[in-house]
Amino acid sequence: MTNVLFNRRKLLLAAGGSVVAAGVSGLLLPARADGLTPTDSMSGGSNNYRKGAPIVDRIGKGGFWMSGTVRRAGDGTPLAGQRIQIWAHTTEGQEHEPQSHGATLTDKNGAFRLEMPQIIPVFGQPHGHLAYDSGEFKTVFLRPVMRSARETSLEAHFVLQPA
Repeated sequence: MTNVLFNRRKLLLAAGGSVVAAGVSGLLLPARADGLTPTDSMSGGSNNYRKGAPIVDRIGKGGFWMSGTVRRAGDGTPLAGQRIQIWAHTTEGQEHEPQSHGATLTDKNGAFRLEMPQIIPVFGQPHGHLAYDSGEFKTVFLRPVMRSARETSLEAHFVLQPA
């Protein structure tokens, strides 16, 4: 049995122009979301932020789910082990109170999910606050608004760029 060793030049010559037309990276690497732009901080997102809120299994008695994903800008790679802080005005406390804050870590797929008390309107809008503040990437503050105070979940997604 003969082993044939291909270097890049031999591979291109052996395959002719088809490799060039299809793109070498598309044949050898999995598909990626090239050019994914970073998430900008939202106005009001950092209101009542508490640096270093503890990582918790749940905020208060629960009943409402905050979830989302964290990916790297450019290639869209999911980021595991990233700290996301969450806080809101809820049935159990106002957004400036310590019991209304908590943090969670992303899983191997870059997803996070944290149960908290039901979010209620403050200043006319039910909304949550989320922050990526671990330091490896640029800090981002989000303030997603709910369509209705009756909703029992809210999603927010982060695309981060290096600090």
